[in-house]
Amino acid sequence: MADPMKYKFILSLFLLCVIVTRLVSAEQPNIVFIYTDDQAPFAVNAAGDNRFITPNIDKIFHGGAHLTNSFVTTPVCSPSRVGLISSRYAFEFGITDWINPGAEKQLGLPADTVTFPQLFQAAGYQTALFGKWHLGIQDHHHPTKFGYHQFAGIRSGGCPPKDPVMETLAGETKKVLGYTCDIFTDHALEFIESNQSKPFLLSLHFRAPHSAWLPVRPEDWEPFKDLDPEIPNPDFPNLNVELVKKRTREYLAAVKSVDRNVGRVLDLLDALKLAANTIVVFTSDHGYNLGEHGTWFKGNAIRILNVNPPKQWDDIPAQRRPNLWDTSLRVPTAIRWPGTIDPGTVFDQTFSNLDWFPTLLAMAGIKPSRRLELRGEDFTPVLTGNTRRWDPDIYLQYSMKHGATTHMRGVRTPDWKLMIDLQHQGRVEMFDLRNDPQERVNLANSDSTNHKEQLKRLQEMVRTHMQSTDEPMIKMFP
Repeated sequence: MADPMKYKFILSLFLLCVIVTRLVSAEQPNIVFIYTDDQAPFAVNAAGDNRFITPNIDKIFHGGAHLTNSFVTTPVCSPSRVGLISSRYAFEFGITDWINPGAEKQLGLPADTVTFPQLFQAAGYQTALFGKWHLGIQDHHHPTKFGYHQFAGIRSGGCPPKDPVMETLAGETKKVLGYTCDIFTDHALEFIESNQSKPFLLSLHFRAPHSAWLPVRPEDWEPFKDLDPEIPNPDFPNLNVELVKKRTREYLAAVKSVDRNVGRVLDLLDALKLAANTIVVFTSDHGYNLGEHGTWFKGNAIRILNVNPPKQWDDIPAQRRPNLWDTSLRVPTAIRWPGTIDPGTVFDQTFSNLDWFPTLLAMAGIKPSRRLELRGEDFTPVLTGNTRRWDPDIYLQYSMKHGATTHMRGVRTPDWKLMIDLQHQGRVEMFDLRNDPQERVNLANSDSTNHKEQLKRLQEMVRTHMQSTDEPMIKMFP
């Protein structure tokens, strides 16, 4: 009997041959996709937070378009990365939380997954990923199996900010001396120089500003080491203000280390006269809480309080605060597309990580077959000014299993946010985003007739989304 995994792999290769159509153009654009880890929504100076020193990242925001309402559908690493590379919800592949490389050695992206790098590769692009993968550690999960000609970085998801144990271009896993951001960028620069005469897709996936934030290069730490930083809602009950400030200083330095290396990439594009034909994207795998809501981290947030409130749910420790807040879901996003997007453009339409797959392909003039099922939509008609029509709603889902057990499902519209935890009856949150953008007042139990009507409407939206994706958790829907 034939090996089913081998059959799926052969089938996927066949599909790549028949689903890719390249639009003939005189010069295909290069793509540089810069992807950070744990970047708070406004953790870029150009995105509105002047605590951050990011002159190089700002060049991308000012030199192209700032997408002010860019979100991910799941606010933790691995599921969000699945959405980026496949334009599918991660639960469709059995990935619901960050992949633990120690306890979940067999978990990863299925071999028959069609990814956007594969389609770029099939269209004649040179492709590379340098940095964080976090979609499986087995050889059949390797990035080169999913469309990247070259890979150097970390498959497991985590490493220190200096002297990381990582996989080299030669496929050897060993300690590499130096600062991790710098090492990944060194590889990126070498790739650009080697492929400057060919169209290329470069994915530069920094592990910063993920913790641990220090050490960084002295010049990245110097502006912040003695800083008394401003922090959000410092009057939050029992907030550990000093710990928030300490972590904020370190986080600011980690972001600056990313910015310095982004500058190295932009400078090389200028030096090689590639900038005019290179689309540069800056975004992150999810947002981050820097003290907001009395928490730290993302959708699996931990309270940063002097005294935690009493435990309320059996499967959620008192120090944990699982969530679908905008601070966890919104990501700083900019696209520099010379000759197409005017510098200083701002788009406020809702964009999700699922939309990158079709959007990047459209930017490069690559048409996937209509038979390829994608959850995201091509955003280029908005970027090019050919339409302003766009679905403003986004379906949210996160089944947390590390540190707590939840099955959170929700929907976000421009005006409202709903989160339902299917694992815990009564754990429901609804926010009026127009009047309460910081999501501080939960209206789920309000006696207001309007609020009750909104709750019912949003619940039906969640149900509809779950049905449309054949969500197995629909059986738990109240």
